[in-house]
Amino acid sequence: MTAADDVAARAALLGDPTRAAFCLALLDGRAWTAGELARAAGVSASTASEHLDRLVRGGLLAEERQGRHRYVRLAGPDAALLVEVLAAGAPNAAPNAAPPDSYAAVRASAGLAAARTCYDHLAGRLGVDLLDALDHRDYVSRADGIALTALGADWLEALGIDVGGIRRSSRPVMRLCLDWTERRSHLAGGVGAAIAAAFLERDWIRRADGRAIRVTDAGSTALQRQLGLSIR
Repeated sequence: MTAADDVAARAALLGDPTRAAFCLALLDGRAWTAGELARAAGVSASTASEHLDRLVRGGLLAEERQGRHRYVRLAGPDAALLVEVLAAGAPNAAPNAAPPDSYAAVRASAGLAAARTCYDHLAGRLGVDLLDALDHRDYVSRADGIALTALGADWLEALGIDVGGIRRSSRPVMRLCLDWTERRSHLAGGVGAAIAAAFLERDWIRRADGRAIRVTDAGSTALQRQLGLSIR
C-alpha cells in the first residue's frame, strides 16, 4: 500500500457520519461499549457493530472484551490527533455555526468549549489558557515549535510528574494541538497528558458529562497560585 492509499483508507474510515460520531465520542480517552456508542450515535446495535469492526480493522480503534461486553477506545494518540484535526476543520465546529436548539444542547456545548479532554490532555478555553500561562512563565518555549524549558521541568517535577520518564517515552514530549473551539493551540504530547492526569489526581479538575471537565474550587485556587490562571 502506498502512502496515498493509506491516506485514502484513513479518510474513508471517517467518511461516514456514524463512524465519525463514534470517534468523536471516544475523544474523551475512555473505553465505551458498543451499545453505549450505538445509543450515542442513534443507530442499531447491529449497525454499530459493523462500523466498529471496520474502525478496528483500519487501526483507528482498539478493542477488548470482558464477558459479553465489547469495549472500544481510540487506538492511541495518533488516532486521536487525526480525529481532532479533522474536527478543527469541520464547518459545524466553527464559532459561527448554527447554535444548539435546546437548553441541554446549549449547556453541553458551553461545557465542552470551556474545558474538556482531547483524548488524554486538556482542551477548550482551559487548555488554551493553560498553554498561554506556561508560555508566560517560560515553562515552555515556542520559539521553534514547542519545547519544555528547565523552569518547566522543575515545575512538573514539583507536581510529582516524572519528566525523565516522559523524555524516555517514544511519544513526543510536547506537541501543539489545534483546538477546534478556540481555533488556537493547546498542549498535547507526554507533558500535556501528564498535566491532565496530575490535575485529576489532585482533584483540581473533575470529569463532568462526556468529555467535559469542571475545575473544582481547590483547582481554581491552585491554578491561580501556580500559574496566575483565572478560570473564566
